[in-house]
Amino acid sequence: MSYSEFTNLTLVKKQFNLTLDETRNLFTTVPEVTISQMLTEILSENVPLALAIATEKARSELIIAPILVELRKLVHHQISLFSGVEFTIDEEKGLKGICDFIITRSPEMFTINAPVIMLVEAKNENIKYGLSQCLAEMIAAREFNQREESDIGKVYGVVTTGNLWKFLILEEKLAMIDLPEYHISQVGKILGVLLQMVS
Repeated sequence: MSYSEFTNLTLVKKQFNLTLDETRNLFTTVPEVTISQMLTEILSENVPLALAIATEKARSELIIAPILVELRKLVHHQISLFSGVEFTIDEEKGLKGICDFIITRSPEMFTINAPVIMLVEAKNENIKYGLSQCLAEMIAAREFNQREESDIGKVYGVVTTGNLWKFLILEEKLAMIDLPEYHISQVGKILGVLLQMVS
């Protein structure tokens, strides 16, 4: 089993003894971020193209990656970003495989240190199935942080189609799934939430 094989929330909940809370608007008070002119132009050009191509690779390269690079700029490169990397933590539990994106609370670019956000591209544009995979990756990140003695109380998750963004928080055994989904037209809010996650 690998991260991408986690497709059922009920099974993830049982396997990792989680309590799910799907009732809260977790980031309602988070302010929007003013995005740079460069990102505005990139998304103006890239979003219609990525949605027309309609592949995960196109959405990843043309929409998701530019937003994450903007996040890194906003925090003056004090975080790092990993894309398509192997992140095997516990093979017996199925916590293994390639992660779409990992954002770490460390500026080191060659090794993963203190993962704080796990981002999953929703397969077949299905946010619901992506939630299970994201939770499994978040559990792996928490285990990694505990093993490395990184003092991070919460691990955050994002499931996105590029066009729609859904946020999660894992705190001990409580997995919170944000009530709303954010549309790419709300990119200032999306970046605001991501900024809070890495702060």
